[in-house]
Amino acid sequence: METTEDARVVREAVAVARRGLVDRETVTETVVLCAVAREHLLVVGAPGTAKSEAVRRVARQFGGRLFEYLLGRFTEPNEIFGPVDLRRLREGVVEVETAGMLPEADVAFLDEVFLGSSAILNTLLGLLNERTYRRGSTDVGVPLRVCVGAANTLPDDPALAAFADRFLARVFVEPVADARLEELLETGWSADGHGRDAGTSLLPAVDRLAAAARGADLDAVRLPLATAVRRLRAAGVPLTDRRAVRSQRLIAAAAVLDGRTAATDADLWVLPLIAPTADAQALARDTLADLLGAARNESLPLTAEELSRGPEARAGRLAATGAELLADLGLPPYHRDARLRAEATLREIDASFAADALPELLKAVRERLVAAVAP
Repeated sequence: METTEDARVVREAVAVARRGLVDRETVTETVVLCAVAREHLLVVGAPGTAKSEAVRRVARQFGGRLFEYLLGRFTEPNEIFGPVDLRRLREGVVEVETAGMLPEADVAFLDEVFLGSSAILNTLLGLLNERTYRRGSTDVGVPLRVCVGAANTLPDDPALAAFADRFLARVFVEPVADARLEELLETGWSADGHGRDAGTSLLPAVDRLAAAARGADLDAVRLPLATAVRRLRAAGVPLTDRRAVRSQRLIAAAAVLDGRTAATDADLWVLPLIAPTADAQALARDTLADLLGAARNESLPLTAEELSRGPEARAGRLAATGAELLADLGLPPYHRDARLRAEATLREIDASFAADALPELLKAVRERLVAAVAP
């Protein structure tokens, strides 16, 4: 019961965080998925594509400490991990002052992450993998739930491969499509604080979901997961054993975010995220189309649909979109633009599902939309 309630609370926070972020909903939702899975996310895309804004919004909703930094060739380790404590140094003790730095962050965003020096990346390896930071002669546990690394492109240097592999999930972003430019311009001009602080910390709920994910029952998905990995490798998608094994963390996180403690085929939609390139992810969706058909997730409906292209995921996304739209519009009667938005959602529902095959979760939302636009 606690898992269901925590999933509901996080679901509401996700809805607030992604509102007004045009075409970046997948980034927002995947940050939350990785926070529960205790894995890290790499976002690849051109500058100015709202990568950092998506992370900031999630951090604000969580109520956690955010550390963000733009790495460069000349970035010093003390800019990321903290300076040496001079008072302790006078006493002959080497200790780093980490207040306000990455080792004390709950959520981290490192832009141009592959430009970091070997000293920074080597230290990050242990921090990301083991959740520990060596502070002088002592290993200190860090509270980091998720680190999001960002880059314009994937690195060509083989020496960076081991570091890049620590980011299990990957999202590739492009500039907003022409069809949504008006929406982008409107939301960008009238930004009104979407994604503001939740008021209370949601980190305890996220942590309880993470604990539930670690204890989730994965028996029902091990066979289809093995089948999926074989198919992906046969299709030419390079998957290390590490990525295959740790994909179970994403599956378990998807299950608990859907309010369940046992994973099912409905949670396999996360698998394209572990494919290392944009082309490999597209290939993964095609290769696994039949295995992803049952995909759905109430907390992360847009990403479940984007990665699976399945009918149940589409129904979940439309139900979430319709409910959010109705909440945003308030009580009728509506002005012309509001009616057009409601009618557009209705048209998409009717174009996606025949009236006699309308999923249960969509029926109530559709009825409310019909009532809202009635003369």
